[in-house]
Amino acid sequence: MTQFLDVPNMSRWIQRDGAENVLGTMTRYVEDDFSRWPSFDKTPRVASHTPFGVIELMPTSDDVTYSFKYVNGHPLNPSRGFQTVTAFGMLADVDNGYPVFLSEMTLLTALRTAATSALTGRALARPDSRVMALIGTGSQAEFQSLAFRAAMGIEDLQIFDTDPAAMAKLRRNLEPLGFRITEAASTTEAVRGADVITTCTADKQMATILTGDMIGPGVHINAIGGDCPGKTELEAGILTRGRVFVEYPPQTRIEGEIQQMDPDFPVVEFWQVLTGEAEGRRSAQDITIFDSVGFAIADFAALRCARDATAGTDLQVTIDLVADPQDPKDLFSLVNSLKPVG
Repeated sequence: MTQFLDVPNMSRWIQRDGAENVLGTMTRYVEDDFSRWPSFDKTPRVASHTPFGVIELMPTSDDVTYSFKYVNGHPLNPSRGFQTVTAFGMLADVDNGYPVFLSEMTLLTALRTAATSALTGRALARPDSRVMALIGTGSQAEFQSLAFRAAMGIEDLQIFDTDPAAMAKLRRNLEPLGFRITEAASTTEAVRGADVITTCTADKQMATILTGDMIGPGVHINAIGGDCPGKTELEAGILTRGRVFVEYPPQTRIEGEIQQMDPDFPVVEFWQVLTGEAEGRRSAQDITIFDSVGFAIADFAALRCARDATAGTDLQVTIDLVADPQDPKDLFSLVNSLKPVG
């Protein structure tokens, strides 16, 4: 039998434990799995691109547990009443191949994206960082804010979005939780004086959300909106001014900000910072850039976290997903045992 965590019960889990606490816990799961990065099978996600968006499968395995995520990215969906991103995922037992845990991952992906951002921010941003600029205040913005507060104590947000309603939505959701929010009239105004800059816009284009003149010394850029071929947010010159940290280079070179650069453009794999094999921030003046496109190991960690946190509760239900006859060689018995219709 397979355990299933659906959308209502995912919401109940987050409400039960509190979004900020869930994000703190998930950040630890992501750190644990990133710290054992070499033990995983790794491959760029399998993507089907269309003019409307992309549909992807993201698999990985540590030889004990296998996982995959199905996810789409359709930037124009909100104008048609649909979410930009939807997802579901699964954990399976490598020993016998049986799926053991199935979960919605639209909410879970928002959590894992924010948890990964917060983990890298804690490792790469200046320890005294207190102000975050949010460029793009759509579905991911609240999760990013809560994750960075859980990881680094950041409560001051300077925000900009081309949609005033999106900024009003963020203020409505986060001010009651204790955040101090300043709405800016432009990206330039929003990033002024910020220690961390998070870019999360949805247009599927080679956009220039940040330009070099906006970026001062010591800033950490959390670039999470450029996540498919032909979609970027940073002026290429910014990438040469700082050190760029990535999840999985073969995937990021196709989908991330560094798709603008030469194939041998130098990057640091973030997991190596966690294990001490590579340096993170070298000085208070460094510009650090996390070129995030999302990778399957983060989804693996998020699924483990959701499974463990809801195990043994009524948040998980059992579903009969696998045809499992008493005699493994007699699959037809499941059909033959049914009573005739009529």
